[in-house]
Amino acid sequence: MTPASLNLPRIGIPWRTSQEESEQIRPKVQDYENAVREAGGEPVLLSLGAGAGLKEQLASLDGFVLPGSPADVEPKEYGAINKGKSEPPDLPRERTDRAILDHAFAEKKPVLAICYGCQLLNVYLGGTLLQDLRSETGTTMPHRKKDVWPVAFSDPKHDVRFEPGSRLAELAGESQAVVNSSHHQSVEQPGQQLRITGKANDGIVESVEWTGNENWVIGVQWHPERMPGDPLAQRLFSELVKAAKSAAKVGSSKP
Repeated sequence: MTPASLNLPRIGIPWRTSQEESEQIRPKVQDYENAVREAGGEPVLLSLGAGAGLKEQLASLDGFVLPGSPADVEPKEYGAINKGKSEPPDLPRERTDRAILDHAFAEKKPVLAICYGCQLLNVYLGGTLLQDLRSETGTTMPHRKKDVWPVAFSDPKHDVRFEPGSRLAELAGESQAVVNSSHHQSVEQPGQQLRITGKANDGIVESVEWTGNENWVIGVQWHPERMPGDPLAQRLFSELVKAAKSAAKVGSSKP
């Protein structure tokens, strides 16, 4: 830690996958780290194998980003069976995310949950998932590169419409935005006290927000860390860091 970073909000980010951590494959997780730095926070990469030491580490952090992952949440966790479309789960990642959410909700620390992270957040709060958008909903809208033929080089993009009065509508400054897309699962039924605040034109859920108390917890299905220069993407990370600053002040005032 450098002297310049001493007063920056510390934002915990778990490794995306067990394999990436074991092989130290960093390019994709670095996108999240860079976005946090650009927003004025200090990213802290969290091991998926920290075990008993994780609890102490979480206590030193002010906010969290739950990143995307090529894995899918274990269907048993939301009362379903694998219909043959759900990718194998990464159980160390699931356990780490759940520990983060336990701590964040208990201590009122902000969370930005992205793609897989958004899905895990929903399941954590008792919600369910669509295991495969195309086969279960019949949508023809591209939500990932594989939905475009020939396979696209970059993520497809589409509109998202936000609910009036939601944090996302406020951050976007209007009722809709264009976002990138790289997923084949999404929220089906929202978890307890989780409000659906954004949908694509085909009805697929694209954002959710915690309504249980004043804590800043937002889940988005797109990848703002891969949208440099996009105003909404930048505001998502800057508002996370702002909320983390407030959480740090509250924490420092506790006896």
